[in-house]
Amino acid sequence: MTAPTCPYCNQQSELVTGAVVYPNHWHLRDKQIYRCAPCSAWVGCHDGTTMPLGRLANARLRKAKIRAHAAFDPLWRKNYADWDEAYFRDRSTAYKWLAEQLGLTRDECHIGMFDVDMCQRVEDVCSSLFSQEQA
Repeated sequence: MTAPTCPYCNQQSELVTGAVVYPNHWHLRDKQIYRCAPCSAWVGCHDGTTMPLGRLANARLRKAKIRAHAAFDPLWRKNYADWDEAYFRDRSTAYKWLAEQLGLTRDECHIGMFDVDMCQRVEDVCSSLFSQEQA
């Protein structure tokens, strides 16, 4: 696997461990992470691999992804049987629903690959859904 290119400076990232990126978080020390040190951008890897979980993200994008996941993940992590929606049975079906809402294919729909604007759209779509259900 070739290290991903940083979208901010176009330099190749380096593979480091969590001990470098998160020195105060012992539970992350063995995680594999691609990092662009000059841009303070990074992305973790799938467990046991060097395959990135998404795109390198600077502080602003990392915060946007956290907010997007906070809005989206409850859809598939909790049981919304009373909603009578098949979209939220599991993570995969919830992502299928999200892709439809965002006008993307299922393959294009992954918060790990989104930019700040698309993360905001995820928040908006999910907030709208929760508002409709509570009305």
